This record gives sequence, C-alpha cells and structure tokens, in this order.
Amino acid sequence: MEEYYGDLSAPKRPRHGASSQGLRVSPLLESAIVLLGWKDRTGFVSVHKFVAMWRKTLQTCHDDASKFVHLLAKPGCNYLEQDDFIPFLQDVVNTHAGLAFLKEAPDFHSRYITTVNQRIFYNVNRSWTGKISCSELRKSNFLQNVALLEQEEDVNQLTEYFSYEHFYVIYCKFWELDTDHDLYIDQKDLVRHNDQAISQKMIERIFSGTVTRDRRVYKDGRLSYADFVWFLISEEDKKTDTSIEYWFRCMDLDGDGVLSMYELEYFYEEQCQKLEAMAIEPLPFEDCLCQMLDLVKPEVEGKITLRDLKKCKLAHIFFDTFFNIEKYLDHEQRDPFSVIREAETDGQEVSDWEKYAAEEYDILVAEEATGDHCNDVYDNPLSPLGQHISSELGLTKKHFFEIPTPHCNLDMDEYEYEDDFE
Repeated sequence: MEEYYGDLSAPKRPRHGASSQGLRVSPLLESAIVLLGWKDRTGFVSVHKFVAMWRKTLQTCHDDASKFVHLLAKPGCNYLEQDDFIPFLQDVVNTHAGLAFLKEAPDFHSRYITTVNQRIFYNVNRSWTGKISCSELRKSNFLQNVALLEQEEDVNQLTEYFSYEHFYVIYCKFWELDTDHDLYIDQKDLVRHNDQAISQKMIERIFSGTVTRDRRVYKDGRLSYADFVWFLISEEDKKTDTSIEYWFRCMDLDGDGVLSMYELEYFYEEQCQKLEAMAIEPLPFEDCLCQMLDLVKPEVEGKITLRDLKKCKLAHIFFDTFFNIEKYLDHEQRDPFSVIREAETDGQEVSDWEKYAAEEYDILVAEEATGDHCNDVYDNPLSPLGQHISSELGLTKKHFFEIPTPHCNLDMDEYEYEDDFE
C-alpha cells in the first residue's frame, strides 16, 4: 500500500482503530496518519514520509503522553494548546461509530469539538495556563479515555470527555440563554440561568475576566460558548479541584489568595436581600461566618485559602452559601448528618456533574415525548431541541437526539473553531 488515507473532510475511513485490511491500529498510530494528512492539506500521506516521522517519534518519545504531545503540538512546542486538538477531535467525529449520526449534521461538528476541547482542558490543564504539558497529560486519565474510544461504541459511556449527551445538555442550556443566537451571552442572559439562582455580584465577577480565557469578555461584556462550558460544569459540580479553583478565583476580589471576612460579607449581602424578598429571615452574617469557619476549619484563623477549601470536602456548601440561593436553601433543608456522610464517602463513582447531565437529558427526552417542543420547532428551525425537519421528506419528524438540526440560518462555515479558543 503506497499511501494512507488521511482526509478529514469526509468520513471515508473505517471506524476509529481499524485499518482497511481489518487490522487493529493503535490510536496513536492512527492519529499520526491523520495528523500528517491534516498538516499537509493533501488528504494523503506517503509511506516513506509516515515511516520517517514515526521513527523519529519513537526515538525521541518514550511514553504515550510524550508521543501524543509530539504528534499534535506545533513545531518546536512541547505542549498542547486548544487548537492543536481540532484535527484529532474532528477525526473522532468522522470515524467513531457512536457519532455516525453527526454525518447528517455537519453544523454541529464545531460545537461538539469545542465542548470536548473545553472538557479536556478543564480536567487536564491543572495549571490553568492554556497549555497542556506532558506531565499534566500523564497525571490525567485522558489517554485512557482515548484508548476506550477503540473499545466502546457508545460514546455516551465516556462521560468525562466525549459524551454526546453531555454536550447536548450543555449546548441546550446555552441556547436557552443565547436569545439572539449569536453564540455569545451577556450578563443579563447569564442571570437568567436556573431562574436567577446565582447572585448578580457573582455574575459580574465571571464577566470580569478572572476565570475566562477570552480577553474580550471583560472588554465586550460577552461570554462565549467555550467559557460557558467551564461555567456550567463548575456550577453543577463544586466538588472537583477545577471547580473549587474556579469559584475561589471569583470570590477572591483582591487576588491575594485568601478569602477575607470582607469578601465573604460582600457576597453574603445579596443572599440576605434575596432571602428577605422571599419572606425568609436570613441568618446574621456573624452567625453565618461562624458556621462557615466551622465547616472549612481554616489553618489560619479568619483566613480561608484554596488549600483549606480543598481539604474540607464541603466546598460546595461553602460556595452555595454565598452566591447560589436555591442550592443554599436546599442545603439548609437537608439532614446535617447526611452532609457528613456525603463528605465521608467522597470519591463516589458518579459525580455531581454526571448526575446533573443525566437528569437534564432525561428531562429533555421527556419534554420531547410529551410534545412540549413541537410548536417551538416549527416556529424556530434554529432550535437544537427540535426534531430534524426536512421539506424534502414532507416534514417527516425524527427524534431530536438522533439527528441534530442542520437547518440553521447562521452560516457555520464562516464560524472558525479558533473563535472559541482566543
């Protein structure tokens, strides 16, 4: 065989991990073939060029993490940035059996790829630099999940990175807020999330740029879909290291690495106002402060650090107390002993994010089954919640999770992937 097929423009190759002769090919070897074709823009890779590249990779890289970085990184770089993952993820979309239905909806490729990309950096890039090193890759479970792509045909079982159902939940939540469908939301849009449960002060902090990679967020006052992925996962699972870091950065107004009593009171004031509006007498700040200090048990009295919050295993209760009114009330109504038991059983198999995504997905399915969205679909063909409607098929309706609607007034070809990564 004189050349390998590496065309990313059409899913003509066998599913991920199988060669045209039916032989198994390792994920890294297949990635090398695909990436060479991508970088050359030819769609084909000669045997000689591939062998030379692969020999050099084996000589200089001695484990899967270093090989993966070497294959995807830009020339001269020993780290991966978000745009480095695009050809690899596009190949997953084109070739994985569990994503075969997306062939009929190319408009959704960039959205799915953006979501997976953000989840990779959310879980792997522990340094928050926007550059994944070999060390970070080794410490993560990402390459194990890449290997599972070869074994698992149901992509929704790969819940940490590749789940299409998780993508769908995130995208639908964003779509509900993005009323003008320009792929950006402002503060007024984000305030509406979860019936205005999150305080205005916290919304302002998110838009201050303290936890967003897009420098235009603070300048333009708009949040991209990529940044929304980080927000939603952090909001629905405040037990992970990344989410604790996310919300700590937001609450640390002066950036000194310590949450002072002033900063805690600053956020608690709005919570009190919301409680009073609901005819609920709020706990005085002094009493709330005592409760939170008992909860966190900081190493230095009166100063709460990131280390303290990670050690206490109850950071989710701490954060919700200061900026999420609904979850705060939910915690208040729970048996305190159940909270203690929950902390003791940390390391649960199913994360809070997975529980949330599964519940929300079931709700979307139930709403579809009862026909709650039917009118919206015909009125608004942009809706990702709708069935795929084709005039050529006489408006035949198909399950909306089976085929995402490609009938979009927005020209997705003009929307570059890189817009999400700046």
